[in-house]
Amino acid sequence: MTKTIRTIISGVIEGAIKRFSGAGRPGETIDGREYFQHYGFTSRPRSGAEGVCLKQGNVVFMIASDDRRYRVQVEEGEVCLYDDQGQAIHLKRGKTVHVYGCDHVTVDASEDVQVNTKQVAVTASESAQISAPAVTILTDALNIQTLGGGGHVATMMGNFTITGSLAVDGPISATGNITSDGSIVDTAGNTNHHSH
Repeated sequence: MTKTIRTIISGVIEGAIKRFSGAGRPGETIDGREYFQHYGFTSRPRSGAEGVCLKQGNVVFMIASDDRRYRVQVEEGEVCLYDDQGQAIHLKRGKTVHVYGCDHVTVDASEDVQVNTKQVAVTASESAQISAPAVTILTDALNIQTLGGGGHVATMMGNFTITGSLAVDGPISATGNITSDGSIVDTAGNTNHHSH
């Protein structure tokens, strides 16, 4: 005969066989019993979480756990993966995935990462950095702006090669020489070879 027992979890021990300890009915202690979980998913409930156990003779094993202290409220049909720190991956209505509550997100992929969408927006309050031996940007139009007026300056360091025409709407300042295989002409018709 199989009985169902509700328990308050006191601890979980990790291992090839995950085991838990807890308390069932008054005076009933469950110690070092197996905790079954779904394939591909693992969690370690905190002390004080609730569990549902099955008892067959003297064999007791837990098949489910929950912790109402940290449960996230969801709409009908939604799914949310969450923890006690407030971190969550929320599959919301409207085909929206919301990741929130974390301080750091790391993706480790040995080969490549691809993002395919219509628009991408990245907003960083302090800084953004790309580190790679080579960076290629394929676009019909590239617009780089410094926000906040003339007090903000875009700085580029290293050697640059531009293939094609370059139009600058503003003054050019150089601390070194400006060399050209062709002529440099100003609005008065002066060139680097001759002045009027």
